[in-house]
Amino acid sequence: MKPISRRACLSVGLGGLSNLPTTRGTAGLADLFARKRRLPMSTIFKGEDRFQEIVKKAKKGHWGNLPIGERTIRFAEELVGVPYTGFTLEIDDHIESPSVNMKGLDCWTFFEISLGMARMFGYEKSRYHPADLLREIEFTRYRGGHCTGKYLERIHYLAEWFYENDARGSIDCITRDLGYARQIEGRKISEMTVLWKSYRYLRNNPELRAPMKQWENYVQSMPVYYIPKDKVAAIEPKLKSGDIIGIATKYNGGFCSHVGLANRKKDGVVHFMHASTTYHKVVVDKSISGYLYDFSKHAGILVGRPLEVSHTVTKEQEYKANLKKLIG
Repeated sequence: MKPISRRACLSVGLGGLSNLPTTRGTAGLADLFARKRRLPMSTIFKGEDRFQEIVKKAKKGHWGNLPIGERTIRFAEELVGVPYTGFTLEIDDHIESPSVNMKGLDCWTFFEISLGMARMFGYEKSRYHPADLLREIEFTRYRGGHCTGKYLERIHYLAEWFYENDARGSIDCITRDLGYARQIEGRKISEMTVLWKSYRYLRNNPELRAPMKQWENYVQSMPVYYIPKDKVAAIEPKLKSGDIIGIATKYNGGFCSHVGLANRKKDGVVHFMHASTTYHKVVVDKSISGYLYDFSKHAGILVGRPLEVSHTVTKEQEYKANLKKLIG
């Protein structure tokens, strides 16, 4: 298959932008509470002492001068050993907010915080505060890079996260450029609405479940490509430290079941770095191809490459103009 450009790839995925689901018309208790108050810092940011320790080390080591992929891995390595903790984003019954928990990580928040701190250091400052990281988390976690307190603004499926963040210039979706890529076909997306009892916001706000299903239908319509696991060893030489590695699953419910980072060590092997449910903590695991073969459910990988903050669309007007160009 001939590699296609990042923007050409996106024009396919965002072609139905005008028909996207919306939170308008679903104003229930969740929207009402979101408009009335914000959550306290003690709720949305945990582990400030550890955050400041890492910031101090990064400033002393001039990590801001590193390429963003290497910078992402430097921050990721500071999180090795942090316990695996699920559902850390479910922080309130009604109000959605950007949040950080340095004391417990799942696979998504591990790569998200690593990338967020790397992006944060892309802007030179005399001091960095939790609010700086929260801004970066907001930019990558929510559609359009903004959160007004509504749960449905959050990107809940990794495949959509890849498309959204490519559109804003925070990553480059390179899966199809690496070779051997295949489209995942006939996939049903339903994890959030089937397992709604597991999610605090959906459990406490029944009116959100129907619009959540609309978002799942939107994600289901996306053309998602992956590199089959029997081809991953062949493309591993092309991977770079800091690349975001989505693990494609064989099963319905979502396109991806796990996510982590590529980390090429001195041994030349590109290791899979992730918050592991097997080891119950953040680890540097075996090679990516080796890791895939440990689990029969893993089908292959998606790959996103972090981009320097200079690529980022930071203004709403620019973001909308960019999306308009993508959909033609």
